[in-house]
Amino acid sequence: MSPAVTTYGALGLAIVLEVTGTTYLQKSEQFTKLVPTIVMAGCYLCSFYLLSQALKTIPVGIAYAIWSGLGIVLISTVGYVVLRQPLDRAAVIGLGFIVVGVVIVNLFSKSAAH
Repeated sequence: MSPAVTTYGALGLAIVLEVTGTTYLQKSEQFTKLVPTIVMAGCYLCSFYLLSQALKTIPVGIAYAIWSGLGIVLISTVGYVVLRQPLDRAAVIGLGFIVVGVVIVNLFSKSAAH
């Protein structure tokens, strides 16, 4: 497997685990429910480990921009679909700008790879 696939795979899994952890953070009800709290902590721990692995190849600013940008979009989607939290037009447009920013960084930035 190529190093880029491994690196971006680790980053992608870190994003998914962070979003899962944030979903369970909501379900933990301020840490009053034990199982969601444990799942949240495990997801965050694994997410940060995988992010640290991606940082071996991807500059921290680029990795964090991708990680946080896609995390915001995904957790907003989970909030809307799973948790039934509304998104108005301005929120959707703003989330669209985040996606465009991540795409621009990945397609056009020479900083995206060492």
